[in-house]
Amino acid sequence: MSTFDSLKFRNYRLWFAGALVANIGTWMQRVAQDWLVLTQLSDESGVAVGITTALQFAPVLLLSPYAGLLADRVDRRKLLMATQVAQGVLAAGLGALVLLGNAQLWQVYGFALMLGCVAAVDGPVRQTFVAELVPAAKLSNAVGLNSASFNAARLIGPGIAGLAIAGVGIGWVFVINAATFAATIFSLTRMRTSELRQMPSAPRSKGQIREGVAYVRGRSDILVIMVVVGVVSTFGLNFQLTSAMMARTEFGKGAGEYGILGSILAIGSLTGALLAARRERPRVRLVIGSAFAFGIATGAMALMPTYTSYALAGIPVGLASLTMMTAANSTIQMSTDPAVRGRVMALYMMVFLGATPIGSPIVGWIGEQFGPRWAIGIGSITAILVSLGAALWARRAWGLRVRYHLHAPHLDVAYLPERRREAQVARVGAADVADEVTAA
Repeated sequence: MSTFDSLKFRNYRLWFAGALVANIGTWMQRVAQDWLVLTQLSDESGVAVGITTALQFAPVLLLSPYAGLLADRVDRRKLLMATQVAQGVLAAGLGALVLLGNAQLWQVYGFALMLGCVAAVDGPVRQTFVAELVPAAKLSNAVGLNSASFNAARLIGPGIAGLAIAGVGIGWVFVINAATFAATIFSLTRMRTSELRQMPSAPRSKGQIREGVAYVRGRSDILVIMVVVGVVSTFGLNFQLTSAMMARTEFGKGAGEYGILGSILAIGSLTGALLAARRERPRVRLVIGSAFAFGIATGAMALMPTYTSYALAGIPVGLASLTMMTAANSTIQMSTDPAVRGRVMALYMMVFLGATPIGSPIVGWIGEQFGPRWAIGIGSITAILVSLGAALWARRAWGLRVRYHLHAPHLDVAYLPERRREAQVARVGAADVADEVTAA
């Protein structure tokens, strides 16, 4: 599979371009928001930054199941237009507040919460809408390129934000982000609706959210992915918070250097996304292996003695984290019944993003009490523990053989012959296994 196969389709090209611009603006706002709270609205409080992040992601815990049901029921393109408009309005409102010199911490908390509510609705529909833009055979490639777009923005956005904060001020960064949502809205309006691949819609009936939960409970592969990603997300994927604390507290740097940390981290993430776009079918074992690699990489990162070595250590961290996230996303999407995909992805987003409100204040407190290096270290320890636990469970339940190689360190994971078919059923569903048996 070619890395850029999905860009052959006009609707996907429009989506890719519009999302790239909007994602750059979103990353600019995230950096500016954390820097505003850390340096102007608090006494360099990691807890305050953690609370801001938590409020932005907390609505995912409450709204995701209903957002997933919306994604399964309504016109996804129109729903995306509405969420993009809402996010643009909120960004403009926060920008105006800062520019007028009236911003207070509680107001930033409020905007973070409102933005989180919109993002909770946007997440599941954004994930499932990709399936309407490309043929099913290209879905893994499209998901990988989506991650590439997100991380290309992550590479560009923080650096621009650092320069913009220094050049024009934090308020204008929020205004610029508001303007970037116009790119996504424009791309959605220019799509050829006749070329969209219609997914099954869920008719109105009782118990539809319970139906999605029951579907996930019956899929051990999805449950393993959610546990691994949930733990890593809770304690390890707090880069905005930990990078801000390391840059400001540990190394005594300013906004520009803080933004550069995010951009360097994204070098590894972008590499991982482009590699993911070439995979035809990711596996659960890749999620487990990359979570383990993430734990090792973040442990090394926490020990780096200088700003430069710390920044460079972010490259393998970005590669491992993005590989885990993309493999998890693609594996779930490609193996889930399209009729419940929105609800399943909503539950996944609930675990992935909803873990942040729990983890961010804890990680912020650890950073304040024991230093920012331990704030990173707790993510390393928990990632290693959950990946080893998942590997041991998979070995018993699915008949996996797991080996760690010290020479050219990597995990070698394979299915034992006597459990191969049972593992295939758990991993990709009975229909996929039937196809493989027929083909053989």
